[in-house]
Amino acid sequence: MKRLHGLSLILLLASGHVSAADTLRCGSQLISVGDRSSEVLQKCGQPAARDDLGYERSVNRREEYPVEEWTYGPNNGMYQYLRFKGNRLVQITSKRGR
Repeated sequence: MKRLHGLSLILLLASGHVSAADTLRCGSQLISVGDRSSEVLQKCGQPAARDDLGYERSVNRREEYPVEEWTYGPNNGMYQYLRFKGNRLVQITSKRGR
């Protein structure tokens, strides 16, 4: 029974870690995967860097979407990388700076 309780606790903590990657705090505002780039600019301001990564075709291959990566930071030694596809935030990653 103790072992099951410990496993449940580990899974609960792991699930919290995964959801944290889907949101980012910018001052008192939160941005989330799925937000538009204009919303992110309004909440977080201009990024330190913007990189065009090219284009990606849609599943039906009829449309192409621009792919961009925005960099924010360092904030307490952390850099945040926001990836946009077709003007929508699709990924938030963080990495400790040098």
